[in-house]
Amino acid sequence: MATLSTHVLDTMRGKPAAGMQLWLEDAGGEALFAGETNADGRCPELLERVPELATGRYALTFAVAEYFAGEDVALPDPPFLGDVRIAFGVADGGHYHVPLLVSPFAYSTYRGS
Repeated sequence: MATLSTHVLDTMRGKPAAGMQLWLEDAGGEALFAGETNADGRCPELLERVPELATGRYALTFAVAEYFAGEDVALPDPPFLGDVRIAFGVADGGHYHVPLLVSPFAYSTYRGS
């Protein structure tokens, strides 16, 4: 079994993305968690409410356009990035950290530590 955490950074402003909505689903689309990032751009409730993940496919989705609109960033209609979905696989035990570095027009992710 594996554990999961995330961290979202607003690269447009160079700060943690506080208050960004996110959710976790399994490969079948079943909702496993819904929450939001804290002032540090992290979501400790994810690890608390989903303490273990079995081997398989999952997706973390982040409400990027909603976050930037809430930060009074002028977005095109429709926004270039609405929700950012990161589909990833859990192949073994250990910890999976899935950070998101995001602006209204670009994002990056990787398996962190």
